[in-house]
Amino acid sequence: MEPLQLEGSPKTPHVHFDPNTGLLELKGRSIPENSIDFYKPLIDWIDKYGRSPNSKTALHVQLEYFNTSSSKCILDVFKKLETIRAAGSEVSVLWHYEADDEDMLEAGEDYAGIINVPFKMIQIAEVDGK
Repeated sequence: MEPLQLEGSPKTPHVHFDPNTGLLELKGRSIPENSIDFYKPLIDWIDKYGRSPNSKTALHVQLEYFNTSSSKCILDVFKKLETIRAAGSEVSVLWHYEADDEDMLEAGEDYAGIINVPFKMIQIAEVDGK
């Protein structure tokens, strides 16, 4: 299975999903014109990956901002990971947020309360010298 790599843009996050290491990354901003179109290949990739996952899978989420339509799609990504975990693999979400970004911390906590996958909240220093 091939890794999934998408360069980030001002409206879409950087994506790097590596099936060999089980390391999945989602970083940047998520305000695509059509969230469903953007996230469908990611969800399809995780679905395929879930048929033969690594023994450990870790999704690193480091978003500085995402819109409402992205939030639903991100939840769908987490639901796919939940399915992989239910099948017996070790799965975790590492939710990175900037120290002064309470909204992003709260969003991560909200997802953690909905999804049956261990979440780890990781506070990071401010990015881009904001």
